[in-house]
Amino acid sequence: MNFRTVILALLLALVPGLIYGQNKAGLPNLVKFDLAKKHFGFYLGANQMFFTIQPADGFQRIYTKAEVPDMLTDSVLLQGVTSKPIPGFSIGLVSNLRLGNYFDLRFLPGLQFGERQVSYHMINYTKGDSLDVTVDKNISSTYIDFPLYLRYKSARVHNFRASVYVGGNFKIDLASRKDDIDQSENVVVKLKNSDYAMDAGVIFDFYTVYFKFGVELRMTYGFGNILVKDQTLYTTSIDKMKSKMFQISFTFE
Repeated sequence: MNFRTVILALLLALVPGLIYGQNKAGLPNLVKFDLAKKHFGFYLGANQMFFTIQPADGFQRIYTKAEVPDMLTDSVLLQGVTSKPIPGFSIGLVSNLRLGNYFDLRFLPGLQFGERQVSYHMINYTKGDSLDVTVDKNISSTYIDFPLYLRYKSARVHNFRASVYVGGNFKIDLASRKDDIDQSENVVVKLKNSDYAMDAGVIFDFYTVYFKFGVELRMTYGFGNILVKDQTLYTTSIDKMKSKMFQISFTFE
């Protein structure tokens, strides 16, 4: 079962209870909540970090032993480079500034823990023999991010309100190995320790008796090329590598 299937199942499990809550008779909860100039909270979430990889021109070529020092080989023919995400988690704070009946400014500093795998598919030529091999490089990241959003809110319907938002995000990778010295037996694919991105998403808010509970879906698109170049196959075969992330968060405000 993949990450998105789990998220869909979780949302479907929440729907009956939320619908029941909206149909209950009585006065709305937290009627003055949205009139406050500012309020605070926190969020917990799950994420999937991705790479958008743009191969270098002529990357499908023969690479020498010097370019793949962590493999027992005479040379290799690179056929392709792919990546896949590994589920991670997120935690952070919520600060909200009311701009009017339908607009808010939101600042959500947080920590994003995640990992991505880059796979290099190649033919290994050793002592006259050839063998199809795949070399996987796992890249862990721990981002502290500083997203600032402009949110547009729908009209409130009893204890429910939906909203959409867009904004910018500056990210610092605390787990970056940019300055590590490579060892021949384990070449590390390194990332820059900072990135900037655009975020966009949707939020479904439910007003309970004591707090506002939200379900937030967020997409993050990195603008910068975060790959640190070296002289090995693992980076010379790639022209640009950009970050992307899908996240579902549960907010408590």
